[in-house]
Amino acid sequence: MNIFKISPIIRITLSCLYIGLTLPLPFLADFTDAPTPSWLLWIGIALGAIALYAALSERVILDEEKIQVAYPNWVPKFFRKGWSLNWQEIDNLKMRTTGQGGLVYYFTSPTAEKAYLLPMRVAGFNKMVNIVAEKTGIDTVDVRPLAQPWMYLILFTCTMVLWLFDGWTIWTATTQLAV
Repeated sequence: MNIFKISPIIRITLSCLYIGLTLPLPFLADFTDAPTPSWLLWIGIALGAIALYAALSERVILDEEKIQVAYPNWVPKFFRKGWSLNWQEIDNLKMRTTGQGGLVYYFTSPTAEKAYLLPMRVAGFNKMVNIVAEKTGIDTVDVRPLAQPWMYLILFTCTMVLWLFDGWTIWTATTQLAV
């Protein structure tokens, strides 16, 4: 059995971006006397962080019988529903372009009513694709991840710049409130 989790660079980058986008909001609400109380924003930020953590806890499980996308038991099924396909059910891997010009791949099966997205943001993507090729007999030579690591490094760098502005914003808001 092989288990592939979402790449750490993706999890860290998206978590940091979430913090950078939301952390200043309660401070700004207090500073501007916004009608929404800061305590309510803190609750929303905490709930959002739990939802983000749940979404980033996806794992792809490959065993002798099937490929499965699953989430931990604490993640409600209505929030993130996984899927499973037996290897013998898979007849093709269809390529589709995204709205931004990227390429994604879907497993198709004559017995399934819908196609299933090949998880593309996992650590060990090439190993996973090689196992898929071995188990299904599908040619996966041209299959590449949707986003390259350098894209997330650029986003992480921009996020760190955002954190600098957040720090300045929070510092300004808290020192002005203290006066």
